[in-house]
Amino acid sequence: MADVSDVETALVTLIAAIVYPLGTGQPSIAATPIAVYAGWPNPQQLDVDLPAGKCHVSIFPRPEERNTTRYPPDWKQASVNTPTLTATIAGQAVMIAGTVPPAGNPHNVTVIANGVPFVYAVLVTDTLNSIAAALQALLVAAIAGTTVAGPIVTLPTSARLTAARIGITGTAVREVRRQERQFQIGIWADTPAHRDAIAGPLDAALAFTTFITLADGTAGRLTYKSSMVSDKFQKDRLYRRDLFYTVEYGTTQTEAETQITQEQLNTQAAVAGVLPYGSNFTVYT
Repeated sequence: MADVSDVETALVTLIAAIVYPLGTGQPSIAATPIAVYAGWPNPQQLDVDLPAGKCHVSIFPRPEERNTTRYPPDWKQASVNTPTLTATIAGQAVMIAGTVPPAGNPHNVTVIANGVPFVYAVLVTDTLNSIAAALQALLVAAIAGTTVAGPIVTLPTSARLTAARIGITGTAVREVRRQERQFQIGIWADTPAHRDAIAGPLDAALAFTTFITLADGTAGRLTYKSSMVSDKFQKDRLYRRDLFYTVEYGTTQTEAETQITQEQLNTQAAVAGVLPYGSNFTVYT
C-alpha cells in the first residue's frame, strides 16, 4: 500500500538524484557533501556536520493536508510476473520446459484433455520431470494409457488433447482514499553559497517534476506551494532555505491475483416457452 512514508521515500530518492546527478560516488551539485533524508534534522548532528562543511536536505511531512478522494475503488492490474515454464503440445504429447519458478512467482500448469481441465500447482521443490509426473498422475486417473518419460507426458491416440497452458500470478491495486499533503524540504547549509548552490537547482528540478512514482507503482502529483529563506542562525553558521511542495497521492491496497487458465461454461437447453430446462451441459475452454 502507499502512504505518507512511501511519499517521503520517493522524495528522498528523487532529491538525492538531483543533488548527486552523477551518483553519490561523485561530487554533489554544491561540491560539498550533502545528507538527504526523511524527517527533521537532529540538532546535535547539525552541530557536527555543518562546521565540517556537510550540508543537509531534510524532507518533513507538514500537518497541512486535505481529502481529495474522487475516484471509485476499482481494482486495477499493477504487475504481472514473467513465466519461467512452458507447456508445448506436439501431437499427443505435452512437453514441460524452462526453469522451476521461485516461491515469489507461483505457476499453475493446466492441460485440457477430453474436454476436462487437469491443473497442477508447481512447487519450488519440483523439477521439470516431477511436474510432468504430477500431470501424468492426474491425467491417467481419467484417461487410461497416459504415460510420462522425463518432462514429456503422452496421451493415448484416443484422447482429445486441446490445450496446455501455464498460469502465473500478478498484483492488483485499488485506491481507497486520496489526499494532498504538504512537505517541507529543508536545505541546511554552512554558508549562503552552499545553500544557494543546492536550493536553486533543487527547486528548479522539483518544479519541473510533475509526478513521482511510489513503491506500489502509483504516482503522486508534485506541486510547488512556497519557499522561505532564513539567516537568523548565521551566528551558528547555519543558513537555511525551505521549499514547500504538496504531493497528491492515493492510499492504496494491493492484492495477489492468479491468472485464469481455463473457463467453465454451464448451459441448459429448452424449447422456448416450455419448461423444465434440459440437463446441465458443461464445457471447458
